[in-house]
Amino acid sequence: MVESREIYLKRPLAYFPMKIIVGSTNPTKIEAVQEVVSDYSCLAGAEIVGISVPSGVSEQPKSLDEILHGAENRAKDAFRNCDYSIGIESGLNNYPCAGYMDTTACVIYDGEKFYYGFSASFSCPEEVTRLAVQEGLTLNDACYKAGLSTNPKIGSAEGIIGILTKGRIKRKDYTKDAIIMALIHIENKF
Repeated sequence: MVESREIYLKRPLAYFPMKIIVGSTNPTKIEAVQEVVSDYSCLAGAEIVGISVPSGVSEQPKSLDEILHGAENRAKDAFRNCDYSIGIESGLNNYPCAGYMDTTACVIYDGEKFYYGFSASFSCPEEVTRLAVQEGLTLNDACYKAGLSTNPKIGSAEGIIGILTKGRIKRKDYTKDAIIMALIHIENKF
């Protein structure tokens, strides 16, 4: 049985520390949340757990709408006996004049409201974008098929951004940026 938010939040903190559930078992996403949360006194000592939940969108989102809905769905479905749940979804968004760019959305859910944050966006090589958009491959598979990576699970490692920036920025880094942007609402209580 899922405990109501009101009852859960009235528990004595000494016995039940804050709990944050990440709607993913991807280690990169979980580590990003752990690292960001450690910098926030309002989230100090929070237990962070990753669980597998469906995004409810295509495996490779190709619009901002899909990216947002995927993150919202993950956050909402992960909200189970916790203070906050977090959904993180990456995908391609077709920007006017710039074309498809990869971006990450973070949605934090408190059982009542959603709080949103986004990462920076970047372009992928044309062949990778073509494979993702026209052939329906994930960026992970498109990178592998295009020969950009020999790692078939690049999305759980440095991500395509790690390859393109020669390690200057890794997937965890820009995921952390999206989480920080979403936490603005919680830290400042608006």
